[in-house]
Amino acid sequence: MRIMLVEDDLPLAEALTTLLVQSGYAVDTVHDGASAEALGASERFDLVILDLNLPEMDGLAVLRAMRARSDDAAVMILTARGAPEDRVRGLNLGADDYLTKPFDVAEFEARVRSLLRRQAGLRTSTLTVGAVTLDLISRRLSTANGPIDLPARELALLELLFTRAGKVVSKETIVQSLTSLDDSLSDNAIEQYVSRLRRRLAVHGVALRTARGIGYYIDKAPGA
Repeated sequence: MRIMLVEDDLPLAEALTTLLVQSGYAVDTVHDGASAEALGASERFDLVILDLNLPEMDGLAVLRAMRARSDDAAVMILTARGAPEDRVRGLNLGADDYLTKPFDVAEFEARVRSLLRRQAGLRTSTLTVGAVTLDLISRRLSTANGPIDLPARELALLELLFTRAGKVVSKETIVQSLTSLDDSLSDNAIEQYVSRLRRRLAVHGVALRTARGIGYYIDKAPGA
C-alpha cells in the first residue's frame, strides 16, 4: 500500500515515515501543501495523511483539490486543530478520518490499517486462501502449523495479492503500490519475489499464478 505523508514538522514527519516504512508501506513524504497537491495530481496513493497548518497551501485546500479531481484516496487529517468546526469542515470536504495531535502511536497505526482495509473494500481483518491466513492487523501470515515469516517486501506483495484474491494484479499496480518515488522495483525483482512466494505457498494449498504479459493473481491450488 502506498501512502503520502504531508507534514511540515520535520522531526514528526521523519518519525512517522520511519514507522510506516517499518510496517511495510511505501511512503512519499512532503512538507508543504503545494508539493502535496502536485504529487497527488501526478501519482496514485491509497492513503494521504494530511496536516492542516501547512506552508504555501492549507491542508483543507489540498483536500478540496483532491476531491475536485475525483481523487478517491483515503484521507486522514492529522492536525493540532481539534475544534469541532475544524473536524466538521474536514469531514465535509471528504476526509475519512480526523486525528488530533498529540496522539497515541498505537491508535495512529490502528487508524492507518483501518483506512487501508476500507480502501481495499474489506470488512474483515483476516484473509484466508487455501490453508494460509493473513492477519491484516498484525500483518502476520500463518497456517495451522504456525507462522510463515516473510521479508517485508514479499509480505507487502502478498498482502496486495490477498486483498485482491482471484483478480489479476498488474505489474504496474504492484510497482505503484509497493514503491515510493525514492524506490524502484524492476520486472526482474517482481518475478523473483513471485517465484519465492510461489514455492513457499504451494505446499499450503495456495496457487500464485501468472497472467502472461499482464500480472499475477492468487487462488486455491487444485484440490486444496
